[in-house]
Amino acid sequence: MAEITKQKIPKEVFEVESPLKGLTKKFMKKKTAVVSLVFILLLLVIAVVRPTPYDISEVNYTNTLSPPSSENWFGTDEYGRDVFSRMIHGTRLSLSVALAGVTIGGLIGTFLGIIAGYYRGFLEKVIMRACDVMLSFPGLLLAIGIVAIIGPGLINVVIAIAVYGIPNFTRIIRSSTLAIKELLYIEASRSIGVSDTRLLLKHILPGTIPAFIVSYTMRLGTAIISAASLSFLGFGASSRNPDWGAMLSSGRDYIGLAPHMLFYPGMAIFLTVLAFNMVGDGLRDTLDPKLD
Repeated sequence: MAEITKQKIPKEVFEVESPLKGLTKKFMKKKTAVVSLVFILLLLVIAVVRPTPYDISEVNYTNTLSPPSSENWFGTDEYGRDVFSRMIHGTRLSLSVALAGVTIGGLIGTFLGIIAGYYRGFLEKVIMRACDVMLSFPGLLLAIGIVAIIGPGLINVVIAIAVYGIPNFTRIIRSSTLAIKELLYIEASRSIGVSDTRLLLKHILPGTIPAFIVSYTMRLGTAIISAASLSFLGFGASSRNPDWGAMLSSGRDYIGLAPHMLFYPGMAIFLTVLAFNMVGDGLRDTLDPKLD
């Protein structure tokens, strides 16, 4: 008996892994999602630092439509401007528009979804029928209609992305709210007189965060495509302040002479959207306990 009591018990027996650490370890097992996250972080660093070797408005008519070279890594456009420098500058514009639009739409949609799911009744019917009407339009078509009404420009593109993102967040958050609302601890809190405001802020809202994070990440990819499409159609950034969609638009007239003008912006859009979708899939697998 004395020998048993003298044995040291490993410290691991008493250690309790924090939820955040457990989720991080689970996410790190998703190799594709991790690589995609690194790519997105690299894009964010580029967007902040903007290490452009040339001025994006520097015109050189003696070097127009030149292919990629050691001096101009991605070649030059129809005005002799460095495509690589404009790509770097466009990274900030494309990501900023997408992040701003999805954030605004996500916050409004989360508020409406929680209100609809918690209070139900007539208020829920009004909110959800309005969402159904908005979802009956294709997302890009709705965004084009909004920008056509309020006018072109990056600010209006952000508004359009936010508006057509609201119903998606509303439906997802409403579903999470309905599930959380029926949990036993919510019923117990309500039975002892906890106010609706406290229930919504302290219990319902935190419970919807996993669904919000996954939806937010996935919507970013869609928003980047939408912003690029609107700029491609002439509703977004101008050629003086380019984003990837505007660069695609200006390069379509030279597809035979200078295909690099379309290849690099198109590849940037493709890889960025793919990365956000992969991260979203990884987060969904990580945050959903049913997938363990």
